[in-house]
Amino acid sequence: MSLRLGDKAPDFTAKTTAGEINLYEYLGDGWGVLFSHPADYTPVCTTELGRTAALKDEFAKRNVKVLALSVDSVESHKSWIKDINETQGVEVEFPIIADEDRKIAEAYDMIHPNASVNATVRSLFIIGPDKAIKLIITYPASTGRNFQEILRVIDSLQLTAYHSVATPADWKDGEDVVVVPAIKTEDIPAKFPKGFTEVKPYLRLTPQPNK
Repeated sequence: MSLRLGDKAPDFTAKTTAGEINLYEYLGDGWGVLFSHPADYTPVCTTELGRTAALKDEFAKRNVKVLALSVDSVESHKSWIKDINETQGVEVEFPIIADEDRKIAEAYDMIHPNASVNATVRSLFIIGPDKAIKLIITYPASTGRNFQEILRVIDSLQLTAYHSVATPADWKDGEDVVVVPAIKTEDIPAKFPKGFTEVKPYLRLTPQPNK
């Protein structure tokens, strides 16, 4: 059965390019991004892992740790990292999991038989501090991920986890947000002292509260 939003992320201990890692211990009380790629030495994956490495500081300031995965070996990963660093102008420092027996891929439903019987698709999971799945995105093997969108979603998840707001379409960090329907309009001024705009009784906007 596939994972759904709100499910606990399956814990695991695995061999990686950074040594043996336990998922829950690695994440600690922070956030995590776990994403799979179809195979080592493939062009789109090379750009994706390079982009992830280039965004190291962006993930760090959001208290997010990154883990990549494919069904290739640690030795293959380590050799491929040299190509990534050379071609993408980065230093890959985050762990890449070797899932040769496909146990993690199967636990996270990363193998889709209609797409490939043995390679993981481009699945990505955002895991919260409570170890629950907060986001699932799956791309076809031919389409590289948009990492600015991943950072945007992390910003939204972290904001909405601690404030009674939601983020509207195409929202970016620093823009106005939506007051959730559970908050009565008469209670908004006390909870959101920056003010608000009532577009409709069910659509109330307020400046981002943590800015």
